Amino acid sequence: MPGNHPHEVLTLASRRLKASREELFDALQGDLTPSHRFVLEELMRHIEGIEARIARFDARLLAELETERHTLALLQTLPGVDLIGVALLLVEIGTDMDAFGSADRLASWVGLCPGNNESAGKRKSGRVRKGNPHVRRLLCEFAHAARRARSVLKSKFQALLARRGHKRAIVAIAHKLLRTIFFMLKRGEPYRDPATDYEALSVQRNAPRWIKALTKFGFIPASA
Repeated sequence: MPGNHPHEVLTLASRRLKASREELFDALQGDLTPSHRFVLEELMRHIEGIEARIARFDARLLAELETERHTLALLQTLPGVDLIGVALLLVEIGTDMDAFGSADRLASWVGLCPGNNESAGKRKSGRVRKGNPHVRRLLCEFAHAARRARSVLKSKFQALLARRGHKRAIVAIAHKLLRTIFFMLKRGEPYRDPATDYEALSVQRNAPRWIKALTKFGFIPASA
């Protein structure tokens, strides 16, 4: 940002950057020439154009799935799942799970059946089958997010990580998520985590804000 001190620019740096703060600070030293500024401005315009295009595609996607608002909301109760991810998933697998018959057949269609490679306690291969790469990529993205969420999936990932390594643990969580999604769509029920009461957690987080609002509008006496 023109005119900003390097320390101010560092506060805007994404945590996903691999470089240390010292390395970023060193990179910010020196003056930018007019040619440097021209290139940077062109790159920023290019990035902003791509972001605007993605936003238009996202809006069109959600508009086409307007009739599935309930299903979109239902699947977002699952840890690690967001609105656009769910929308992309529904485009691929639909909402009628009778078309697949069972969760195992859906997993086979996607290509997420690592359990089939185990026999008599021996693992033949950790590779997944060929299937739908778009759904598999989405589920692995969900798994990466779910492993950080406050849920039973986080502890399951940690247990698998020690025995199978990161990549196989992610695939296993993706497989678990897909099976869960199958039954959520089949039964029309939201996700219920055996380790975390999300409703109680939501109340705990929002109670101060709710009480403040109720007090403001006179539903609760100020002295209460």
